[in-house]
Amino acid sequence: QVQLVESGGGLVQAGGSMSLSCAASGRTFASVAMGWFRQAPGKEREIVARITWGRGTTNYADSVKGRFTISRDSSKNTVFLQMNSLKPEDTAVYYCASKSSVFYDFDLWGQGTQVTVSS
Repeated sequence: QVQLVESGGGLVQAGGSMSLSCAASGRTFASVAMGWFRQAPGKEREIVARITWGRGTTNYADSVKGRFTISRDSSKNTVFLQMNSLKPEDTAVYYCASKSSVFYDFDLWGQGTQVTVSS
């Protein structure tokens, strides 16, 4: 069974940096794109960034453009999120997700990792 396992996260001061990673395990992992989402308490889940496996095309939420960078290592089925210049409003549970087909929405999710940015 395919699983997404996130690592990284924790507590950082405002202005600091943090890196998250998400590794897909399982012999039948099939994905066209990966995304990082976040959900803060009392707020809806929002997409932060996404990347395609093929061309590495990236998209970012306006709130993180210029501060966050998503990347992938296709040989390891791993996607990364480098977060710089962190702000308290970046505090949330961060989830990675996989999109198995261009015809479907993100359909495989990791367990989430807490990112807390102190002011």
